[in-house]
Amino acid sequence: MLSIVSLPDSFRDHQRNRNPAPISTPKPISTYDRAVVPTAILLLGAVYCLLPVAWVLVASTKNNNELFNTFTFAPDGSLWSNLRGLNAYADGVFWHWMLNTVLYAGGGALLSTVVSALTGYALAKYSFRGRSLLSNLLLAGVLVPPVVLALPQYLLLAKVGLTDSYWSVLIPSVLSPYGIYLARIYVNAAVPDEVIESARVDGCPEGRLFARIAVPMMVPGLVTVFLFQFVAVWNNFLLPFIMLSDENKFPLTVGLYTLLNRGASSPALYSLVVTGSLLSIIPLIILFLALQRYWRTDIASGAVKQ
Repeated sequence: MLSIVSLPDSFRDHQRNRNPAPISTPKPISTYDRAVVPTAILLLGAVYCLLPVAWVLVASTKNNNELFNTFTFAPDGSLWSNLRGLNAYADGVFWHWMLNTVLYAGGGALLSTVVSALTGYALAKYSFRGRSLLSNLLLAGVLVPPVVLALPQYLLLAKVGLTDSYWSVLIPSVLSPYGIYLARIYVNAAVPDEVIESARVDGCPEGRLFARIAVPMMVPGLVTVFLFQFVAVWNNFLLPFIMLSDENKFPLTVGLYTLLNRGASSPALYSLVVTGSLLSIIPLIILFLALQRYWRTDIASGAVKQ
């Protein structure tokens, strides 16, 4: 007769350790799954930003009656009549506002870019007493809202008799603390010290060094400064609203605002305001499409041999 011999517990534990149970590894998260949430957030942000533009585009195709009595995103065929009405209003004053805005935004952004390039380069590549203090004051200026400065700027320009002139809008647009800060950061990253020292050893004057060597390396950063300042001046409302009283010197923001106020007594002007808002977006789109090719990274990556 066979007898069953019970094995000791230590032997069973030993056998169990020699043949452990398989460990289930978690399934790795695919790249597609990781991208779903960020992509969804970006799509929501895009819809949030583009929805008002889509509304302006659709609303500009409606006359005043359809603007308030039809579905919001149902287009109509009144765009050309609205354009003709806007062109005929006050002998084409809208196009005068457009030219004024191009002058304010283009001239202010260009001068601001030059000042930002010079100041940012000096703060980044020259050592002088008070540089840290000046940089801290500049950073503090970035944090000050432009609305806070509008009234002091008006009082200062009123004392020298420059209010209600083109200069009253252009001069405050020249100095941009954020543009200078951005230029300084970009110079530190894009203009190597070795290139500057090599040019100085070869006897290159400081002015030519900046114009011929540093500026070509700074082009993408300067284009960014120009675009930021151009858009800021183009969309600026409070400063020209305070500074200007002559309607022929108004930019688009103030001009369309006055047109909107007149719509309270003449509702037919509302469709002209919407059409003018659509036309005011087009130059910004053209500018972005024309200058986006300059946004190239590592433009000077091959300038220094490591």
